Amino acid sequence: MRRDRYLKLIAVTAVLTCSLGLFSLVSVQQPVRVLVQTELGDIVVEVDSARAPSTAANFLRYVDAGHYTGGTFHRTVKMNNQPDSPVKIEVIQAGVNPDRAKDNFDAIPLERTNKTGLKHVDGAVSMARGQADSARSGWFICINDQPSLDFGGGRNPDGQGFAAFGRVVQGMDVVRKIQAAPN
Repeated sequence: MRRDRYLKLIAVTAVLTCSLGLFSLVSVQQPVRVLVQTELGDIVVEVDSARAPSTAANFLRYVDAGHYTGGTFHRTVKMNNQPDSPVKIEVIQAGVNPDRAKDNFDAIPLERTNKTGLKHVDGAVSMARGQADSARSGWFICINDQPSLDFGGGRNPDGQGFAAFGRVVQGMDVVRKIQAAPN
């Protein structure tokens, strides 16, 4: 029996805490923190709207619309559970509530790390994707540095990397607990 780690996302800023659906950004450039509540503890993510504006806005659009409430960390990638991949990574991947899976917004352009300057270091938050310019709602948190996910890295065959858009500022211990939990 597979046990998903359910999560609830609540958008917060340093000054204002609001429930989902009532939150609006005054300025896209302001630092925004999002509280990710999981069964194993809380994670606080800081979204970098200044350096990755499209990706940050996309993520916050899903937060504000309530799509992640009831979502899951549905994929834990460990060094020992990717036997067919020549380039190994360590991440935990989250997605929308399964009941909202068909309510995705349009895909966004890929904001490459060579343009944003954001790298896939320990605690980096990034959008999942298949092809370039195909990211929608899936996102992940890096465990340890993952340069193969940056532009020019070998994890994705196209070499375009993934769009990092933030970082964990609190709760990396929870991220590691999620990764260590049974798949």
